[in-house]
Amino acid sequence: MHTENRTGPDQVALTLVSHHLCPYVQRASIALSEKQVPFERIHIDLADRPDWFTELSPLGKVPLLKVERENAGPAVIFESSVILEYLEDTQSAPLHPADALARARHRAWIEYGSAVLNAIGRFYSVKDEATMLQEAAALADMFHRVENELGDGPWFGGLRFSLVDAVYGPIFRYFELFDTIGDFGILAGKPKLAAWRNRLGGRPSIRNAVEEDYPQRLAAFLGARGSALSARLKQAA
Repeated sequence: MHTENRTGPDQVALTLVSHHLCPYVQRASIALSEKQVPFERIHIDLADRPDWFTELSPLGKVPLLKVERENAGPAVIFESSVILEYLEDTQSAPLHPADALARARHRAWIEYGSAVLNAIGRFYSVKDEATMLQEAAALADMFHRVENELGDGPWFGGLRFSLVDAVYGPIFRYFELFDTIGDFGILAGKPKLAAWRNRLGGRPSIRNAVEEDYPQRLAAFLGARGSALSARLKQAA
């Protein structure tokens, strides 16, 4: 089911169980790439979950990280935040700050990123135009808070790329499609955010966290939802 990629003193092989569109999977992929850790990636169809996945995943969600250690049985880690912390604990090239307070702040903004993803899900799922625009305004307010939190860059915490950057790269990827559908004003008037988004979009680990057909897959996913944004997408096509 995967190739034996072994790295580090503990002789560990890692397999990332994935879905093509999942932003939480992308976080793990970005962290692994930034740490230059070899791993195998397996995509599954969440609409038709294989039996082996159901057995491994207590919550029925991706990502899963399958960990195989020499002279020990395989273990499975679920939930993206736990996977990221495991990688911080076991791999070199830390992506969290060394300072405890700064690290706690970064963890808080990672959780905020998950809240942003939930808001994006509401934005592309609501059925009527008026509610969609209300969700767009709520997202604009959420990103305004992020704008106010950003410093001089180039990354969220300053000069070093961090796990917060790994979380927001996949968030901004949605807007590559949203921007072609309409001007919703979500990211407008936020110059620090715009510069950060541009730098994240050029980061190899973030670009390579999805496959080349990601835009087409995302457009097909959104187009099939029967939402207000789906209608806009069909009009823009």
